[in-house]
Amino acid sequence: MRVLGLDPGYAIVGYGVLDGAGTDFVPVTFGAITTQSHTVFEDRLAEIFTDMQTLLHDVKPDAMAIETLFFTSNQKTVIAVAEARGVILLAAKLAGVPIFEYTPLQVKQSVAGYGRATKKQVQEMTRRLLKLKKIPKPDDAADALAMAICHMHSARSLRFGKGETKRQQMGYY
Repeated sequence: MRVLGLDPGYAIVGYGVLDGAGTDFVPVTFGAITTQSHTVFEDRLAEIFTDMQTLLHDVKPDAMAIETLFFTSNQKTVIAVAEARGVILLAAKLAGVPIFEYTPLQVKQSVAGYGRATKKQVQEMTRRLLKLKKIPKPDDAADALAMAICHMHSARSLRFGKGETKRQQMGYY
């Protein structure tokens, strides 16, 4: 399975691609889609959409994992991120890529084993799990890889959660 993990934003969209299944996976590529702050917002959204279409075409993921929107206190920022997230979801939908959403708590639990892990702890565990020499930069790319790891860990239980038991899925019945 190939999973595209995404950390959505309107200035930086981190991405990370993993191949494998369960706890056996390897990084394929990671990086960031960036937009310039002086650019008209609608043009930034168009740029994100176009770059997402290219990324989806190039990496051909079997699934996309993206962070659910987390609201803190800045309404202006959360609305802009939601709009960027919308064009990302649209690009995936048009490409026929299944979309899976995870909360920050789910990602922390899946990657670091602790739901209250710090950002640095999650990034360090991401580095270790992927056997990388250093934490990927920008931070958004590391976060996106953590998102992909979370989906890899979750995908196994998702496959067995469709009304059949694990033994039925494995062909025992």
